[in-house]
Amino acid sequence: MTTPQHTIGSGFGAHSTTQDVLRGIDLSGQLAVVTGGYSGLGLETTRALTGAGAHVVVPARRRETAEKALDGIDGVAVDELDLADLDSVRRFAERFLDSDRTIDIVINNAAVMACPETRVGPGWEAQFATNHLGHFALVNRLWPAIAPGGARIISVSSSGHRLSAIRWDDLWFAHDYDKWQAYGQAKTANALFAVELDALGRDSGVRAFSVHPGGILTPLQRHLPKEEMVAAGWIDEEGNAVNPAFKTVEQGAATQVWAATSPRLAGAGGVYCEDCDIAEPAPEDASVPGGVRAYATDPEQAKRLWRLSAELTGVDAFAATA
Repeated sequence: MTTPQHTIGSGFGAHSTTQDVLRGIDLSGQLAVVTGGYSGLGLETTRALTGAGAHVVVPARRRETAEKALDGIDGVAVDELDLADLDSVRRFAERFLDSDRTIDIVINNAAVMACPETRVGPGWEAQFATNHLGHFALVNRLWPAIAPGGARIISVSSSGHRLSAIRWDDLWFAHDYDKWQAYGQAKTANALFAVELDALGRDSGVRAFSVHPGGILTPLQRHLPKEEMVAAGWIDEEGNAVNPAFKTVEQGAATQVWAATSPRLAGAGGVYCEDCDIAEPAPEDASVPGGVRAYATDPEQAKRLWRLSAELTGVDAFAATA
């Protein structure tokens, strides 16, 4: 059954923290995989999940940096993974599957945002390749460990999805690269991935969600010049956050933690969430904030993207049953 894209009155909101949404929830015995779980929202997510009793595996492109950032947090294991390198994704998945462990939660948190034009692999645009295709390949390769006991898979999208639908005619920005449109396309892809994964996985008890964390100052902004963030009203000349709508890291990580653990979402899936609730469809007026664009939750667009992603990565855990 398709879950309606409407709020459910979760009891939480924009100012709720990871501690709030996990109150009373025991994750003892559960295993979570959190990409980028050593920086920004990912670090807070790892801290919150382990604090509730989960064991967290953090795949990291910068292993030494991750181990240093996570030092002192019990219940964490770090392994190597570069989402922009599909061979690295394959090697990580093989190591994990060899351990015969099962996965209860996957949070596809790692991302790059608004980077200069960068090509990876066979000339793929880096934001789409890293944020979407790397996670697509990861989940499909880990599927034997995900499916047996059911799981929740969270794709961290963004309100940035409003900047671009999937550019079917020029996926790679062969001409006129725009860093923000490229980011928007990747975030739309994250949302569509959750839609089709949920449709394919629900019979196995696996449910998928996408989430918008909110505006938060984290290392994700590392590619943005200070002048651009000042002009956008995010920070002042001294680098201090000045946008009143911005969240703390604990508030920003709350929605992905809520989506991964909330009993209120039992039996639900395939929807886009924000502020620790299922989001409403976006208003027609593009200047009004909040909500999700129809193209980011469209099931036909999601199927098309899945087929394309499987073709590009050479991986599809559902190929035999599709």
